[in-house]
Amino acid sequence: MKRRWKYTIVAVVVLAALLAINTVVIDSETKPAGVTADGGQIFKLSSVDLQVVDHPATNPGPGGEGAPIVLLHCYACSLHWWDQLVPLLNQNHRVITLDLTGFGGSEKPKSGYSISEQARAVSEALNRLGVRGAAVVGHSMGGDVATAVAEGASELVNRVAVIGTPSATDQAKLPAVGRITYTPVIGEALWRLRPDALIRQGYESAFAPGFDYEAAFGNPDQVVEDNRAMTYTSFDLAAAESDQFSDDGTIAARITATGVPFLAILGADDQIVDTPAAAQSFEAVPGATVRVLGDIGHSANLEAPSETAELLLRFAGAAPSPSEIAAAEARAERRKQKAEAAARRKEQAAKRSRKAAKRKQAAAERKRKTTKNKGGKGKRAKGNGKG
Repeated sequence: MKRRWKYTIVAVVVLAALLAINTVVIDSETKPAGVTADGGQIFKLSSVDLQVVDHPATNPGPGGEGAPIVLLHCYACSLHWWDQLVPLLNQNHRVITLDLTGFGGSEKPKSGYSISEQARAVSEALNRLGVRGAAVVGHSMGGDVATAVAEGASELVNRVAVIGTPSATDQAKLPAVGRITYTPVIGEALWRLRPDALIRQGYESAFAPGFDYEAAFGNPDQVVEDNRAMTYTSFDLAAAESDQFSDDGTIAARITATGVPFLAILGADDQIVDTPAAAQSFEAVPGATVRVLGDIGHSANLEAPSETAELLLRFAGAAPSPSEIAAAEARAERRKQKAEAAARRKEQAAKRSRKAAKRKQAAAERKRKTTKNKGGKGKRAKGNGKG
């Protein structure tokens, strides 16, 4: 009996040690960026390497292409979650998709997962592409990032649309499997041992009940590949930072403060987001458009791509086109140059006036001295005559 207890204690100690080692190994894992999409390129930015795909407009209208559309994917996803939507959007619009830090083909570093850091990386990539006045669309956590981009880089963003994004943290809830995986030590162990079947089960809540999401992707194994592309750090920290972002200020309040036009697309059958609560929050945003799609879950971009594209095209179509922005910037530059030229002329006139005043003052001083000298000589002359 005592021997059995000894074996049990040894087994527990060994298991604990293995779990501790596994935790350290899993938590320290990083992965470099790599191209995983046709047309993908790696942007080596100041803080992280991101995979970006730039889809030019395929058939711009007579007036030129419309505003660029930027698509930011959901948590634990990748840019492939937009594959169905891109062809529906980029006939008259340049469409840009990218993998956020820690996901898809982008780098998975040890840190840099706060929403503000994600937004700065996205903004840097868009600046490199010369994007201005874009309609930035975010799915779920991507909506947080889109909001933060609008907060920090107003010249990049003309309007923001979110899909399946809650306004506040308490308006969303992950399934039990996901919540357990965030538990320290246990989470790292489950992460190493997770089979494909468990991964697929974890993504079911991202769609309406019964929706065949594998058929919605070009690659039926997409969710498994997206999940295995992550590190535990990107999986864990990105979720925590998303919650922190909306804890610090709701999406509705943040969008209201930016003043940009806003569209919220929500699913009536969303299994993650409390759609009525989120819709009520977004309806309070001045001028916001809120659309709740029936029989649709958390991912309208995959579940109802045509309807979603129609809403986004109508929304983006109201934004100034690149040519209009360029013309406005040119007018602003001309006004700036005229104002600077007028300021220079005014300064030059002021300099001339100051010089003239100095010359006048100098002449007056010379005249005063001359008059004084003449007066002194006259007195001396009179004095000599008396002598």
